[in-house]
Amino acid sequence: MIHETAQIHPSAVIEDGVKIGANVKVGPFTYIATDVEIGEGTEVMSHVVIKGPTVIGKDNRIFPFAVIGEECQDKKYQGEATRLVIGDRNVIRESVQIHRGTTQDKGVTVVGHDNLLCVNAHIAHDVVVGNHTHIGNNSILGGHVTVGDYAGVMALSAIHPFCTVGAYSYIGGCSAVVQDVPPYVLAQGNHAKPFGLNIVGLQRNGFEKPELHAIRRAYKEIYRSGKTLAEVKLVLAEMAKDWPSVARFSEVLENSERGIIR
Repeated sequence: MIHETAQIHPSAVIEDGVKIGANVKVGPFTYIATDVEIGEGTEVMSHVVIKGPTVIGKDNRIFPFAVIGEECQDKKYQGEATRLVIGDRNVIRESVQIHRGTTQDKGVTVVGHDNLLCVNAHIAHDVVVGNHTHIGNNSILGGHVTVGDYAGVMALSAIHPFCTVGAYSYIGGCSAVVQDVPPYVLAQGNHAKPFGLNIVGLQRNGFEKPELHAIRRAYKEIYRSGKTLAEVKLVLAEMAKDWPSVARFSEVLENSERGIIR
């Protein structure tokens, strides 16, 4: 079903079963396969490929040569009907690839709202990208990666499968991340190591000085106190009673499967 206000270029190929909302624009030579839903106000430019099952929200901008909802590169994938879900107001630049999930995990890849995915970024199967993130040019998010809200993964960086990039963290360019990056942390290198806190990013997102001081104390407990992680967890649990933002550190220490960068 194509809404009457949608603008579809005559050269675009739209298969049966596609749902296109109000005021959607589809450019020339774009191909949209069946079982795709595109929300109102989204612009799909020329030479884009979108396959399903895929749901794309409202007011997104998808630039030329992006490949959205293609089957994944996991050798275990056998053509199962896995999904891709993309939220609202994302900017998906040229040649970005976002693959559907696998039945070995959640069966769905998720991209939230208000994200910038730069040129040739690769979002692999079963990845979860939060909101307001910046995924830089030629960055790679391996399968099953989670990227928290307001995180930045800069150009040419690679995140190993099953790793977590915490909220408000910042991965410097050309980094190789093979373990979890805690929230708020500035990391860089091959293999990536912590280099303090993403203070500029936190300030830009409204964190005030008292909260920043609490986050800095928590960071020092993890990385500079010489305590075991078991001891650190106890300290952070007490701090989190007064500063809920510190609880993000506790969560990653409790739930990390690959360990945190050290």
